[in-house]
Amino acid sequence: MERKKAKQHEMRDEYTFDYSRAVREKHFQRLMKEGANVVVLEADVAKAFRDSAAVNDALRSLLQVSKTTLRLTSRSTSTGRKRAAG
Repeated sequence: MERKKAKQHEMRDEYTFDYSRAVREKHFQRLMKEGANVVVLEADVAKAFRDSAAVNDALRSLLQVSKTTLRLTSRSTSTGRKRAAG
């Protein structure tokens, strides 16, 4: 019985890994070369998005709205100042 328990904890040959061929930080190096940033979302926010592409789309939309709003605000403020001065 003891021998059977010990054998259950042994790893199968197909699951052994040859660490001599491993490359340290292989994926990290690729991400840094591509300029990737990692951002951790709060759980409630993460539930709203299915994947990173959805998060990127939402943020791009927000940036577009922000730029549009800034342009509208800048125009109306400058136009208003000209009227008040004239």
